[in-house]
Amino acid sequence: MDPARLTAEFPAPSYRGNQQRALGKIGEALESDNDVVLVRAPTGSGKSLLARAIAGCARQPDEADPQDAIGAYYTTPQVSQLDDVAADPLLSDLQVIRGKRNYSCLLPGETDTPVDRAPCARESGFDCSIRHRCPYFSDRAIASNRSIAAMTLAYFMQTAGSESFGRRDVVVIDEAHGLAEWAEMYATIDLRPSTVPVWDEITIPEIDGPEAAARFADRLVDVCTRRKDTLVGAEELSIAEVTERDRLQELISNLKWFVSDYRDPASASTWVVDSAGEGSPVTIKPLAPERYLNHTVWERGNTFALLSATILDKEGFCRGVGLDPAKTALVDISHTFPVENRPLYDVTQGKMTYEHRDDTIPEVARLLVRLLAKHDDEKGIVHAHSYAIAERLADRLREFGVDGRIRTHDSDDRDAQLSSWLATDDPELFVSVKMEEALDLADDRARWQVLCKAPYPNTRDSRVARRLEDGQWGWYYRTALKTVIQACGRVVRSPEDFGRTYLADSSLLDLFERSRGAMPDWFAAQVDRMSSPNLPAFDPDTASAGSADSGGGGGSSRSRRQGRRSGRGGRSNPDDHPLADVWGTD
Repeated sequence: MDPARLTAEFPAPSYRGNQQRALGKIGEALESDNDVVLVRAPTGSGKSLLARAIAGCARQPDEADPQDAIGAYYTTPQVSQLDDVAADPLLSDLQVIRGKRNYSCLLPGETDTPVDRAPCARESGFDCSIRHRCPYFSDRAIASNRSIAAMTLAYFMQTAGSESFGRRDVVVIDEAHGLAEWAEMYATIDLRPSTVPVWDEITIPEIDGPEAAARFADRLVDVCTRRKDTLVGAEELSIAEVTERDRLQELISNLKWFVSDYRDPASASTWVVDSAGEGSPVTIKPLAPERYLNHTVWERGNTFALLSATILDKEGFCRGVGLDPAKTALVDISHTFPVENRPLYDVTQGKMTYEHRDDTIPEVARLLVRLLAKHDDEKGIVHAHSYAIAERLADRLREFGVDGRIRTHDSDDRDAQLSSWLATDDPELFVSVKMEEALDLADDRARWQVLCKAPYPNTRDSRVARRLEDGQWGWYYRTALKTVIQACGRVVRSPEDFGRTYLADSSLLDLFERSRGAMPDWFAAQVDRMSSPNLPAFDPDTASAGSADSGGGGGSSRSRRQGRRSGRGGRSNPDDHPLADVWGTD
């Protein structure tokens, strides 16, 4: 790559904040013989524009010998962020490619069929007369030949080893702070009736550790392969059989990878196994999947740029993803948003740990009523941490009679409710789950937010438990702090923007004390200025005054408010899985 082109490759007509200074620091790091540059830039600082400038420095065809890697990848774990890239005119030369399931077949009678279930996937030897116009294969061909191909991290990892997307000169990973956790999740193998099509044909022994899991995996591969070969050899398959075939192929690949990695004495991975005994489901999970990342990420490029607001510890991050700290530079970008525009408020009501939750949730609900009254003409969002907390809060708010200003969601209508809330001008409060990242709530999209719970990793997860057994408490606190910092950045997106963040869980204050050394200076400044606000008294009538239902403002018709309060449907929608962009597993 040629770092001297950074300034010329910056896609915007002018700089804002510290972008120009950031390019200078990034250029210095790239010119200093580093293989990887970590760019720690605050939320809202325009990281996607920096990413585009870096990708634009990749070696071009006229600069390369035939054996040289050329071009760049841009990838992000978040589907929503890829959507933002696709919609940004400044990033129009990033060719976006998605998984097959995101494209519809063009053949007559198949226009509602995703490409991964189209006749070319169902019929042996099917010769599609319009393959050259197929939206998926067309986008894939264009992306494979464009200088910058953009895709989700799931798709990027899944295409390791493909002919279309081989090694490139530069790889840019946005929102890279969770790379180790995402890799662990992608490499996890969940064996149960819904994920193993041949479940009824196998006997599940008692699996008491990774060695027993590896022996079982060998046997399961044999059974899955026989069934897969039968399906592959069929002249025509139903959509259900195509789904089964694809799941079997994915499962065989994952099982073989696990066995290979577990039996490799040079592998740094530690595997943990969850099983309740003979005949029960089995989950096989990796810790520190360096070899997995090496194959799916690090072998895919010459130079890497990893961007995030929350790479809190360079050494720890490098250890977790298999990078050499000596060949990795950290570029720290300061915040240009005035600290007074992004205040934190201590409104803690007690602990939200499981044993204290019954006492604290009613108090948090009463707090929300007071905040609704204070922000009677402004939209807000609650980061509830879990559906269980969200439901209990919503139930309390309905009992208080303020549900006219409340919007909730479940996993089935998550995107629809979010889109509807973003579009409305009513001063609604959105009680959300897992929306602490990759959500742009600039300006009047939201002026206030509430963090209901310190987002510590679940200690009942065997990977978390294993790390804590090994004394990795620093990782535990940094992981929670990363999520808090990401959440705090949702409502302030530019130097002129402003938004208030209220902390409802007293465990957040303890987290700040324990993780102080890992805080970026600009976030520590927010914590140091934290204060307690003056709030109105608890009065549901005042709190609901901004509701369109109350007649006190908003001006929306009743038809626009239909669906504001969602039901409690099932939460196993495969579209919500991070890998849904690629293969749609549960």
